[in-house]
Amino acid sequence: MTLSRREFLVGCSAAIAALAGSRVTNLVFANPADTTARDILVVVFLRGGCDGLNLVAPTGDRNYADARPVVRVPNSGSGAGISINNAIAPVDFRLHPRAASLKELYDSRNLAIVHACGLTNDTRSHFDAMDYMEAGLNDDKNSNGWLVRHLNSISASGIMPAVSALGSVPKSLRGSSQALSINDVNNFRLQGNSTTYTNQQQEALRAMYAAAGSPIHQVGLSTLDAINTVNSKIARDSQNRPLPYTPEAGAVYPTQYGTSLGNALRIVAQLIKMDVGLQVATVDYGGWDTHGDQNRFFGNLVEGLALAMHAFYNDMNRYASRLTVAVVSEFGRRLKENQSAGTDHGHGNVMFVMGGYVNGGKMYGSWPGLATEQLDNRVDLAITTDYRAVLAEILSQRLANPNVAEVFPRFSVPAQPLDIVRATNGQPNPPARPMQPAPAPGNSRIFLPLVRR
Repeated sequence: MTLSRREFLVGCSAAIAALAGSRVTNLVFANPADTTARDILVVVFLRGGCDGLNLVAPTGDRNYADARPVVRVPNSGSGAGISINNAIAPVDFRLHPRAASLKELYDSRNLAIVHACGLTNDTRSHFDAMDYMEAGLNDDKNSNGWLVRHLNSISASGIMPAVSALGSVPKSLRGSSQALSINDVNNFRLQGNSTTYTNQQQEALRAMYAAAGSPIHQVGLSTLDAINTVNSKIARDSQNRPLPYTPEAGAVYPTQYGTSLGNALRIVAQLIKMDVGLQVATVDYGGWDTHGDQNRFFGNLVEGLALAMHAFYNDMNRYASRLTVAVVSEFGRRLKENQSAGTDHGHGNVMFVMGGYVNGGKMYGSWPGLATEQLDNRVDLAITTDYRAVLAEILSQRLANPNVAEVFPRFSVPAQPLDIVRATNGQPNPPARPMQPAPAPGNSRIFLPLVRR
């Protein structure tokens, strides 16, 4: 083997880049022999504090209408919300009018809604709230992530135990030595001008890592194994060039709204179909910090979320019996709109759970009401369901984790689960029918606000 020192260093740099992550939010791959027993969990984090009171709006509550003369979803007339069945209170709840694709998933029983849900710590700081939530603890934001504790508690192993799509490794996987980040499956490789060159890089790096034998060098070997495994499963043309990924079941990932979310979920789908033991994936979708002019861009964000989730679920139709998706945000928005036609940092929020064994088509939780005396600190939607109760149910019922107390220490898992998901029995829910993205309006720009403390 002929390899110059400079070429060797270039190869090392490429390997280090792979170790640091090629930007996929986070996927976890288990031992292939273990994958039939547990679901694939995908966590979508809406960064910035999504306004759950407009995403799933209590339009029939007079307090809602009075508090939001401009920033609200009406229950009639132009821009009226989409009516849904099986609400949690004698109030007319409606999805945002741009969430038609979520209505499809809800009506086909693939999507459940949990309202008045969230982090019970009182912080209104984005960064603190995200840290607490991803740690799975209300009193220690510097702990390892809850997904890491989940993986450790089931002794997850395999070629690619953790992956992140189109983002850095999140804090929910903080402390994991298994997490990778990927932004392009077809380009997840050592960089080189020829197969011979990259093979030489591989051989040199393997020899170096194997000789050292330290834990970090073992991670290097695992990364090289992951690169080889993924590349061996990529479809190629007659000239050995990677072929573009083709979604199944007529799924169309959005391009005009939520492009980043659609691209990230497409990466997750491609990796799942490679059958490399994927167990956990995390994906970020930011821009929800709506302090001003909320109506200008909130609908675009909602439609991007709805179209991407709909496309992903239909694309994954062959895996429906093993797929569970949880959608969370660090906190909701204040009930009363501000003077900038926006909403400020709040408390209670909404969660979505999607999957083949989700008891969908129904809202869950307890609605606290929006009268002043019913609000948290007299200003925010109160939380009646801790977000960890939802995640704990998913872990125990779908991911077959018997050690949920280790994943969420100092949290009392409810004796009676919400019954959002069921263990594998009977037939999974059918996929929602394929839906084409709605045509973009004349002005299709998306205005994304900055995240502020």
